Amino acid sequence: MRLWETDFILSNIYPSTRQFATFLCREKAPKRAQNCTTRNHLRAAGHICVLKDALMYESPAEIANLTSTDKFDAALAIHLYKAGRLLQGSRIPFGIIFGGTDVNEDIKCKEKHRVMGAVLEEARFAVAFTMKMKELAAAEWPDARKKIYVQTQGIKTTPSETFDWYRFLQNADIPTETDSLHVFLLICGLRRVKDPLYLVNVFSDWHRKDPSVHLGIIGPAVFFKRNQLCYMYIHSSRSLEKAACSLNLTSGKVMRRQLCPMKQTLADAKKVDPLFASEIKEKVKRTPGVHLLQEIPQDDLHAVMKRCFAVVNSSISEGMSAAILEAMDLDIPVLARNIPGNAAIIKHKETGLLFSDPQEFVVLSKSLMNDPIMEREIVTRAKDYVKKHHSWESERKAYQDLVLRLQ
Repeated sequence: MRLWETDFILSNIYPSTRQFATFLCREKAPKRAQNCTTRNHLRAAGHICVLKDALMYESPAEIANLTSTDKFDAALAIHLYKAGRLLQGSRIPFGIIFGGTDVNEDIKCKEKHRVMGAVLEEARFAVAFTMKMKELAAAEWPDARKKIYVQTQGIKTTPSETFDWYRFLQNADIPTETDSLHVFLLICGLRRVKDPLYLVNVFSDWHRKDPSVHLGIIGPAVFFKRNQLCYMYIHSSRSLEKAACSLNLTSGKVMRRQLCPMKQTLADAKKVDPLFASEIKEKVKRTPGVHLLQEIPQDDLHAVMKRCFAVVNSSISEGMSAAILEAMDLDIPVLARNIPGNAAIIKHKETGLLFSDPQEFVVLSKSLMNDPIMEREIVTRAKDYVKKHHSWESERKAYQDLVLRLQ
């Protein structure tokens, strides 16, 4: 089967003699995004997956032409509005994975609400990360309730064993000679909805009084890089020859396609808020104790998380933060802004700490630093929670089963 996601992932399966296409489109493409996990789950079931970026397409007509030309037979979109709108009136069956901002933010816009309702009506199924997210969607579109499934994100962490923590600190201009270093890590793209500057002022004030505390902000201003946007996985010589011909690629079991510079530039322009990214960089330069860090591979990021004192989330809106769940799996305490998406996976003072304003963040951070017993109890309960409710294997089976509904 071939399948499509908000960027788009396409994949092939050969049940009996029929070839299916699955096409995934996703809202954004950081290396740690849900689309990458979904793609891996589908590949494990024998699918060939191709990932494309929905922001490179303007209308359903463009997608219809793409799916018709390349003979895709099904699609999966992450984000009900940004990806789903491109599948309106699609000739191929499709499913939806809610992204978070679609149900939490886009729903407030009348026109987006109308479009999302129409998309949901056509979809074979929809996936919500939490029951709360399902109920929000079902309240707006009651007829869709029965087709909305709840599937939490599955978590699998793979910290690098060779990562050089001290070189990382040196590159970040964080002093390594401090006796008791406390690095707080905010993992987010430089987007307004992530509100990366929310804690900057109060954290810098705290750093001036206690130089051992540092806040690192890590994440891309652009949500993909060249050679990471489109992937096609070929599992038969017949599809290999066809795909290589259509994409002007050489043969190979795993092939990567680099977009032409003009098309890449257009995509970058759509994904970046240059004024906001510049604002963040300038602010951090003037703010002692706060560091804007370069994006690093996922395995290295997990290694960094393991060495940090705590992982931070300051988002205005979240669907389900993978960074929070990964920190829990790595036995690292989490301090997160008290919003519905975070409160759905964190029980305050049980599996993490929830703050309502920057001042409360500092108070809770200090209490965590001064109470190692509380810290140990929180990370133990959080680890147990992730093991019980965010099984990577269970998520894989759920998506592999759901995709069969697109046949």
